[in-house]
Amino acid sequence: MNSILPLIKNETIKMMKKKRFYVVILVLIVLVPIFVYAQMKIAETNREKFNSDWRLAVRQAITDNQNSLQSARVPEEWKKYRIIYIQQMKYYLEHDVNPQEPGGVGFTRQFMDNAATLFIPLLIMAIASDIVSSERSSGTIKMLLTRPVRRWKVLLSKLIALLMFVSLIVVSAFVISYLISGLVFGYKGFNIPVFTGFKLNGSDVDLSGVHAVPQWAYILMQCGLIWFMSITVAMLAFMVSVLVRSTAASIVIMMAALIAGTILTNMASAWTSAKYLFMVNLDLTNYLAGTPAPIEGMTLGFSLAVLAIWAAVSLLISFTVFTKQDILN
Repeated sequence: MNSILPLIKNETIKMMKKKRFYVVILVLIVLVPIFVYAQMKIAETNREKFNSDWRLAVRQAITDNQNSLQSARVPEEWKKYRIIYIQQMKYYLEHDVNPQEPGGVGFTRQFMDNAATLFIPLLIMAIASDIVSSERSSGTIKMLLTRPVRRWKVLLSKLIALLMFVSLIVVSAFVISYLISGLVFGYKGFNIPVFTGFKLNGSDVDLSGVHAVPQWAYILMQCGLIWFMSITVAMLAFMVSVLVRSTAASIVIMMAALIAGTILTNMASAWTSAKYLFMVNLDLTNYLAGTPAPIEGMTLGFSLAVLAIWAAVSLLISFTVFTKQDILN
């Protein structure tokens, strides 16, 4: 352990010197206020339109979605999302809970939910895709491997440093979102109930498992799932960085995979084998919200298992290639 700690420290210093983590933080600081402003304008419009009565706004949303179910222009696979949304909104009405209660906590929950599938993975990719390939391109890997340290320890130090920064990015996304949105919406709302446990059973919504959890507990579970997803993406990007010498190529490969996953999630309902692709399983927070899975048969346990297998295989390939390959030439 003593021999690897200096390596981890060295990798941490190198990642800080690249300043990519600072760029990620800057991106969050710039973009989050834009999202907050958009949410503020939506809230103002709803207050003017419905005279500050959130029940009228929820009833209107229910009516709009019910009308869309009758439209032939709405694809059948999209209708299941609207069916469960209608039941969720009815459930909130019956229990006199505003599902869109303005507040920094509520905004942060929605922001993290929407950022989980593409935005946060792209931020992760920005620091993970070149952690090995950049050193091979610049030639510094040769100097590192001439030291009397086993190759696997060198790679392990890079992996540990990467996981540390991945965790920091997830925490930073939450903290920055909460602090900035709180300036506009206030910092209260941690104890507001959030209903979870909605399930789609055929064309009906199963409410037997629905229960309320305080918003702080919901966000804690949400961030835990986002962290797990982020670790998986980081390990895959780590593997690509080991396999590909070019930094640009590794970034393009990961970006293409993430964007393809977003497209597949909306189009793969008839391709059941797609559920074994890691990209289709990234949206873990949807299971908390009760959103139907993109492909029948997918559950939270299934997606966690698929992502864990992809992460484990990525690590195996990374360490096997790095320790066996002639990297010095």
